[in-house]
Amino acid sequence: MRKLYLLSLLLSFTSLAVLAQPEMPVNVPAALKGFIPKGYNALNITKGDLNRDAYPDAIMILYKDGEKQSSDVIDHPEKRPLLVLLGKPDKTYALAARSNNAVYCIDCGGQMGDPFTSVTIKNGYFSVEHYGGSAWRWTRIITFKYAPAEKKWFLFKDGGDSFHATDPEKVKTEVKTVKNFGKVPFEKFDIYKEQ
Repeated sequence: MRKLYLLSLLLSFTSLAVLAQPEMPVNVPAALKGFIPKGYNALNITKGDLNRDAYPDAIMILYKDGEKQSSDVIDHPEKRPLLVLLGKPDKTYALAARSNNAVYCIDCGGQMGDPFTSVTIKNGYFSVEHYGGSAWRWTRIITFKYAPAEKKWFLFKDGGDSFHATDPEKVKTEVKTVKNFGKVPFEKFDIYKEQ
């Protein structure tokens, strides 16, 4: 049963990775278009409650025009900006935070291709989800939590699973929390470095 579950999970992650490819355009609402700098496009837009108020918010992940896989991923990964956009009463948005280091680059996923799969938002938390590897597969889910007193998001949890494709029932899970990395503001988080 577990093997069947992991296989379906693996297939769903693979499907999500294909859907997240930059070749597939994202429909950008007019209220968000002004946040996309020249030379960039939207890779993903997810709406939800980021700051526990009455107005819908959004996370928008951008990618550079012409983004492609390269051999220089270790020293010079192509950065993908993540914008935290808060909804306002007039149905516009305000940029609340930005990070160039919260989403893996297009070729950071190894043989599996683009590792970015999705963003999830729920009640002041948001998670950036990745899946990659080759024979050894991995997931990484990074979750940030809103702190109302500071009006900022802080790293809450960073973890994932790893397993060999020939033995998907043998899964190793590793999750780090604030006890491990301390208080890390969203803007200071760097996916490419140990927290």
